[in-house]
Amino acid sequence: MTTTLDTGTKRPAAADTGRRGSHALRWWVLAVLGIAQLMVVLDATIVNIALPAAQADLGFGDADRQWVITGYALAFGSLLLLGGRLSDLFGRRNTFIIGLIGFAVASAIGGAATSFEMLVAARVGQGVFGALLAPAALSLLTVTFTEPGERAKAFGIFGAVAGAGGAIGLLLGGALTEWASWRWAMYVNLIFAAVALVGAVLLLAKHVSNARPKLDWPGTITVTAALFGIVYGFSQAETEGWTAPSTLAFLLGGAVLLAAFVWLETRVAHPLLPLRIVADRTRGAAYLTVFIMGIGMFAIFLFLTYYMQLTLQYSPIMTGVAFLPMVAGMVASSTTAPSLLLPRVGPKVVISGGFLVAAAGMLWLTQIGLDTGYATHILPALVLLGLGLGGAMSVAFQGSTAGVDHEDAGVASAMVNTSQQVGGSIGTALLSTIAASAMTDYVSAHQPGPLTMAQAAIESYTTSFWWATATFVLGAIVIGVLMPNTVPAPAEGEPVLAH
Repeated sequence: MTTTLDTGTKRPAAADTGRRGSHALRWWVLAVLGIAQLMVVLDATIVNIALPAAQADLGFGDADRQWVITGYALAFGSLLLLGGRLSDLFGRRNTFIIGLIGFAVASAIGGAATSFEMLVAARVGQGVFGALLAPAALSLLTVTFTEPGERAKAFGIFGAVAGAGGAIGLLLGGALTEWASWRWAMYVNLIFAAVALVGAVLLLAKHVSNARPKLDWPGTITVTAALFGIVYGFSQAETEGWTAPSTLAFLLGGAVLLAAFVWLETRVAHPLLPLRIVADRTRGAAYLTVFIMGIGMFAIFLFLTYYMQLTLQYSPIMTGVAFLPMVAGMVASSTTAPSLLLPRVGPKVVISGGFLVAAAGMLWLTQIGLDTGYATHILPALVLLGLGLGGAMSVAFQGSTAGVDHEDAGVASAMVNTSQQVGGSIGTALLSTIAASAMTDYVSAHQPGPLTMAQAAIESYTTSFWWATATFVLGAIVIGVLMPNTVPAPAEGEPVLAH
């Protein structure tokens, strides 16, 4: 049996790894994959909430604090493509289970950390195993659900988990930090991992392959170094400035290595990232959607959290609860857009429309002030943001693996996470710099005093919201131009359920 690729060439299909199984079992697989995805996604924000308590407990300074976040981002972002390809070569079940166990062990070490160095090492470990886990989860979803109706529902639910995970992390982090200890922000991953591990062992078939795996080592080393340079360069820009020699060196070095990686992939026999994956317009536009969303969503979680806690004096758990309407909006649109809107109006309209709805929500947030209320200025904006981003993200997730062979599903899935991670790094650096400049400009133009400082903080938040609004509008235009308005074809299926 042969399978036809985008390029028209043919290659042998991979050996079966099990049998299709019942309809009900596929939905249990979705539950397992959703739990694993939630664990990886919420880990970004749950640690942010717990970080001040961890800093006080372990006694590290403000200058070191960023490494608890950056250590995870560097490992996760730079190793995602490798993790995706490993799942293609050695089996998604194997990679998924190894990722779960490794993430749990790293989380346990982080929860038990007795020093700053131990905590950072644990966060790096989480990033390494998260880079195995996240692409394996999405690629398993891709090859499990190939029937159009089921596929739309499954990707909608998975997209809702991926989109809402950050807000759930804020709520869970606030509750655990306030009621238990910051250490439980790490330990809670053991519960998620244990449930997902039991499901994976029971439901997923063992990998069977007669082919000898081949890994593109030149491409792997080059792109890992490139992504490390880009993510680290943007983190340096946030702390050291855009013109600092270290910032420029890492950003330019990363860009050069990325260009070298693209050149290498056209010349090696077994490329890490076959360029046919990103050359497809539907998949390419889907990756761009997630990238743009990563830039803009940073403003929601960071600056709106600052506003609610520092200006409105919300507690950490109250802040998490305040984000729940956004979660509800994401769940509502993620579970309806792929099945109801996508077949009727196409992905271009759904994603561009989602960006515009999100832009309207972000525009609403630009009107906040020192004495504005939650019900009038934050709640409506969060609902709009949830509805817009949830619909766009779920459809982009479905488009990101459209039409790929099962043997490429892992690296195609990794591109989604890579796009989101790099977009988030850019958003962190860019919007933080813009916010800091706005605050400095306001303070220098007004009489010093407590009221001036409070209003300067508001100015920094609203300026970042204006830029995020523009980012989402630009996203709507770019996707409107680039994405074909045809319903994404499902990936080639592969039996993944255990007997």
